Amino acid sequence: MGQQPIRFYQTGSFAVGNRLLDPEQRSVQADSRRTNSLNSGHRACQGCGEALGARYALDAVMRATGNQMVAVNATGCLEVFSTPYPETSWQIPWLHSLFGNAPAVATGVAAALKVKGRTDVRVVGQGGDGGTVDIGLACLSGMFERNDDVLYICYDNGGYMNTGVQRSGATPHAAATTTTPAVGPSPGNDFGKGKSLPLIAMAHRIPYVATATVADLRDLEYKAKRAMEFRGARYLHVLVPCPLGWRTAANETIKVARLATETGIFPVFEAEDGEVVGVSPIRKRRPVSDYLQAQGRFAHLFGEHPREDVIAKIQAEADRTVRTFGLVEPAGPVHGEVS
Repeated sequence: MGQQPIRFYQTGSFAVGNRLLDPEQRSVQADSRRTNSLNSGHRACQGCGEALGARYALDAVMRATGNQMVAVNATGCLEVFSTPYPETSWQIPWLHSLFGNAPAVATGVAAALKVKGRTDVRVVGQGGDGGTVDIGLACLSGMFERNDDVLYICYDNGGYMNTGVQRSGATPHAAATTTTPAVGPSPGNDFGKGKSLPLIAMAHRIPYVATATVADLRDLEYKAKRAMEFRGARYLHVLVPCPLGWRTAANETIKVARLATETGIFPVFEAEDGEVVGVSPIRKRRPVSDYLQAQGRFAHLFGEHPREDVIAKIQAEADRTVRTFGLVEPAGPVHGEVS
């Protein structure tokens, strides 16, 4: 990865951190001049990963563009909790589109700016996994094929959380939602369903594709900034845990997002022109059960009659992801890993 890692070794203190760094090394969120793109007053749930992801990403884009940026937002949680009419929590030029056409609207904004000769103003389209992976996929694919000069950011919380926690194309296997209840011989979301939007984006061979999570602020900020160094279509997929839909404690959003990467469930990487150019390696591999047990949507896999067979299938999926992206150095299997 192109990011310069910064590590702190003092433990037991919440004070240590950016204050020990030179100003140019500090994160965007540590800068008193940050945009606060998504400001106070929104109605997000306590511990909302999407609210964190949107602010982190857009503040980084604003710094990278000298505050010359327009955002187009699909309908969904992020739009609903940030703009209850007639109020808004956005402090940037911001447009609301339909559920499925944010990439097309963003393309139109970029085209209008090009006609006006405003090459200094950049465009970001954004939405949740429902509006991106499912409803907006055709518009997004068209944007990729045309190589329109837009960065599209998907905030992936694994379901249609705004309308009642229904399954989406990004819902993980075996997860319980209101449309994939934990009943029957195959409880939760069926295996074999869903899709990987980052891989689909890479198949279009667009200039830049990356994944990130809210658990690694510096990595997310780096990738938002890096995306703005390219012209043409770019895609950033950010994992944003949802306490409501994932049935986790509000104070464990970052912990759960970190477990997603440490188990190999969610690979963190970046790609250019369809080829992976860097990955965030897993320093200490964890079994998938650590990630699953932290969430109520997987509670049916444990308890009095644990579904070891289902857990083993999820572990095998994670093992395959780790091998595919080379996330760890070859070593012995972790506890619970299926060889």
